Amino acid sequence: MPRIPPVTRDALPPDKRSIYDAIGASRGHVSGPFPVLLNSPEVASRIATLGHYLRYESILKPMIRELAIMTVAREFDCQYAWTSHDALARQEGVREAALMALRDRKAPQGLTEEEAEIVGYVQELVRNRRVSETTFQAVLKRLGQQGITELTATMGYYAMLGCALNAFDVQPETPLLPDEA
Repeated sequence: MPRIPPVTRDALPPDKRSIYDAIGASRGHVSGPFPVLLNSPEVASRIATLGHYLRYESILKPMIRELAIMTVAREFDCQYAWTSHDALARQEGVREAALMALRDRKAPQGLTEEEAEIVGYVQELVRNRRVSETTFQAVLKRLGQQGITELTATMGYYAMLGCALNAFDVQPETPLLPDEA
């Protein structure tokens, strides 16, 4: 059970219910971090707006987006994010070998050059709060200016969600990361 109560639509003041409805409409349902983030409806609304763009309208190839999300989820040991994106990552073309390398903390072993560049970029930024010039230039060459900007925003967005999910102890029904996480 989350550390703070999940908010239902009926629990919101009438003038904030449209926020709940908009989140549900953009994602098909209100789940994951959003029921607890709705304890601050305006925060939930603004986070959802950015997330909608990054997930559904970004120029990033879906495989790159999902690989970055899974890397962040593992770096934050965020069971909910990893579990909720596992099937989607596979559907969008993230290779099984890449997912296993991330899950088992063996990356970049087992990764293609493209995967290693994306994973390395995310890992460096999370672990060091900086990205080396070599890593930056490789990803810039691969994705271009808008692409690297959107990759960085995607990584930051899922880091924020990972913080919220972990802080509020939002857990999936069946976690997929190893217990040591």
